[in-house]
Amino acid sequence: MSEATVLSGSSDIVKINISNSQTDAISFERKYSKSLKICEFKAKLEPITGGSAATMKLELYRGERLVCRLDDDDRPLGYYSIEDGMRVHVIDNFAFVQENVQKFELSQEEYDRKQESVRNYLRQNKLGKYNEEEMRKLEEERKKQQEEDNKKLEQTSVGARCKVTTKGNPTRLGTVMFKGELDGKPGQFFGIKFDEPLGVNDGTCNGKRYFDCPPKYGSFVAVKSVEIGDFPPENYDLDDEL
Repeated sequence: MSEATVLSGSSDIVKINISNSQTDAISFERKYSKSLKICEFKAKLEPITGGSAATMKLELYRGERLVCRLDDDDRPLGYYSIEDGMRVHVIDNFAFVQENVQKFELSQEEYDRKQESVRNYLRQNKLGKYNEEEMRKLEEERKKQQEEDNKKLEQTSVGARCKVTTKGNPTRLGTVMFKGELDGKPGQFFGIKFDEPLGVNDGTCNGKRYFDCPPKYGSFVAVKSVEIGDFPPENYDLDDEL
């Protein structure tokens, strides 16, 4: 899809809210042209947030849900799925405006009375933790996932073959070497010895050994990311590729 196609057929102006990682304040209903390049948009955000266009990172939110990251400086604002009422969150260290500036802090009571804050924005729009129905649904999903995890743990024996699927990694085959809790970590895990050196450890976590395997062959994986089944080791024949 071309940039021209993205911008056509809709208003060139979008009204959005701006928040930042330094304070909890929100600047409401700022108007911007969708034809602005992200680098130009960042420059306009400097006086609002106190961040630096050269270092700031931008995230686009619908309520409390992350929609995407505005990470291509050469793309126009309208290239992304931006709509009226959304919120752009500016992440930066704000170092260049913090030098010799006294830190300003609000008491809890003062913050609760403050109108232009992320908390008040979420509260007024019944988003996130202020949406009882959403919180109830999330709690039900959490309990259901926990029940499924407990059942899988009970039915799985050490030595079982498995397939592991986690975000940002290729699908990996391996063997269950451990199951249960890890010291200092919430939840329960499977300790996996992979068929290839695609792991992150040798069966240890925070200095404690849970199972033995060569370096980079082991990982501790959330139960929901592990599928137990008949997954025979793949045959890596060196003659297949020269």
